[in-house]
Amino acid sequence: MRKIRVAVIGVGYLGRFHAQKYAQAPGCELVAVVDARAEARESVAQELGTRCLGDHRELLGKVDAVSVVTPTPGHFAIARDFLSNSAHVLVEKPITETAAEARELIALAADAGLILAVGHLERFNSAILAAEPYLREPRFVECHRLAPYRERGTDVNVVLDLMIHDIDIVQTIVGAPIVSIDAVGTPVFSAEIDIANARIRFANGCVANATASRVSLKTERKMRIFEDDAYISLDLQQKILTLIRKRTEADGPGPLPVAIEEQSLEPGDALKAEIESFLSCVRTGRAPVVSGEAGLMALETATRITAQVEKALAERRPAAPEGLEMAPPRTHVR
Repeated sequence: MRKIRVAVIGVGYLGRFHAQKYAQAPGCELVAVVDARAEARESVAQELGTRCLGDHRELLGKVDAVSVVTPTPGHFAIARDFLSNSAHVLVEKPITETAAEARELIALAADAGLILAVGHLERFNSAILAAEPYLREPRFVECHRLAPYRERGTDVNVVLDLMIHDIDIVQTIVGAPIVSIDAVGTPVFSAEIDIANARIRFANGCVANATASRVSLKTERKMRIFEDDAYISLDLQQKILTLIRKRTEADGPGPLPVAIEEQSLEPGDALKAEIESFLSCVRTGRAPVVSGEAGLMALETATRITAQVEKALAERRPAAPEGLEMAPPRTHVR
């Protein structure tokens, strides 16, 4: 079986890990890594024994598949170039900057019969996978995704950087259209929104409350899912699933009217699983776990939340006195 020729476009913090996984994957040849920064591409190329390039266009028509792991503004043009030259694409989240760009990539992939997958890594989290058999009809979902401040990732706001993971998972498990969103947030250390909360109401009556922060003192990734007869608590960082459900006769007597089960799961390697799944889709033609359509749906919701937060922030700012132009608020702290 011919090896799949792959390349990684963008080998910063996350792109380096993509390149490592491809280099280790059976039936796969890491043809090159690409980055505009000579130091970054040369370091990864030397580590993995592959070529390095400064321009992705040198690889058009010469690879079967790519990971696009550049900052978000570069996703669309790079993914479009490779899809237009018969290469399958795994693009990191968010899929693109705008919904229109995402739709164009989806149409390109469909017309060419190519795989377009989106890197919503939490879909491969062992806690999420373990919870799937218990997810029937969520009534209320609560998500907390907190992280300390880092310069990396601040090219987009916290909704597109962090909350979008939970948006994708919640929309997938609820499986109903959104009827309303109420969101608040604010910049703290960057020029973008650094902390946000969104309350999302779905057509089937389910409500999700999602909080994302990149200005916290600790890292936390937790999700709580309430159903009519059960409460499922997921620690996505520690990989712990706790199931609390109504006690049945089969459970026997107990001090509480509920049965509690806790599973400590193997950490696993979500990125390895994601890339292996992508390569399998390339070989077989089956649909990816996170399709371009799923990436678009998460982006559209994240964009709605962002727009609502930005509108509220604009309304809070004092109006400039007549004839004077006020300086913009100082929100970008280094």
